[in-house]
Amino acid sequence: MAHAFLVKDIAFQAGLSTATVDRVINGRGGVRRQTVARIEAAINELRQQENAAAMSGRTYVFDIVMEAPDRFTNAVRRAFETEAAAFLPTVVRSRFHFTEQMRDADLSRLMARIRRRGSHGVVLKAPDTEVIREEVAAMVRAAIPVITLVTDLPDSGRMAYAGSDNRVAGETAAYLIGSRIGSAGGTVLLTLSSSRFRGEEERESAFRRIAGERYPNLAIVEISEGYGKDSATGAQVRKALETSRTIDAVYSIGGGNRAIIEAFETAGRPLPVHVAHDLDEDNLALLKAEKLSYVLHHNLNADAASVFTTFLEGRKALPKMKRPALSALVIITPFNIPA
Repeated sequence: MAHAFLVKDIAFQAGLSTATVDRVINGRGGVRRQTVARIEAAINELRQQENAAAMSGRTYVFDIVMEAPDRFTNAVRRAFETEAAAFLPTVVRSRFHFTEQMRDADLSRLMARIRRRGSHGVVLKAPDTEVIREEVAAMVRAAIPVITLVTDLPDSGRMAYAGSDNRVAGETAAYLIGSRIGSAGGTVLLTLSSSRFRGEEERESAFRRIAGERYPNLAIVEISEGYGKDSATGAQVRKALETSRTIDAVYSIGGGNRAIIEAFETAGRPLPVHVAHDLDEDNLALLKAEKLSYVLHHNLNADAASVFTTFLEGRKALPKMKRPALSALVIITPFNIPA
């Protein structure tokens, strides 16, 4: 029974005699199974206490780097700031580096500055490009772990991915829209913020696959590179409405939903089905007004907690625990909005 504790400490924790503990530790037998289990539990409790004592008073600083619309990064900031308090007495701090749109060269320079300054870990939502992969590899060489959030960079050397399964999200959106439109078919507008993000590509690819297999009468129109901004996305949607006689549904992969809805209303075109992602402030208001049909939501607070826990486990500041690999995806309608 491997351990690093004195027999007397184990005996005190278990409420047993040192002789009994010594017999179990050294495998001499003659002890009831319940007593052995009691001693094993005492050792586990001592380990947990030791971990808590080791954590006490320590400060860890993590850098959150994201290219995303303000409405989404605001939600991410709230989630990370809220979940940091759950790790007391360890002090967990976040430095936020948010931008709505950034060139790869600028993002590379930002990550290089973080690397030179030092960090206990980097949380990254960034395009899947060679430049960014090289920066992730440089972080890892500098012993700074990287966790990707929402959109992944597999095979980059990153430590883990936090978020929902983007393929499942795309499949779910296809099912919701296909089921509502029916066998008669129709046209779906797919809106991406940018094709550079792997997560959005995964959602799009999964949507197209399920639509092709199950709903062959669905036609698809795609717009991209609006970066989730209302002005750019709205302009693209208005152009799509001018060139497409009928659009029966929207799968908003990249955001900008207020602008999407305004474009349809200005054109006097109905929008029977609109599937979006994330319960940010805009989407929450649109859902309450019943202008969104469904929001595919995963809990950003759970993502933040998973990120902090993974980083701290990697630094031996927390004992490793088995957790779900991905965040659960929840379908939110105007009738089951979380309180």
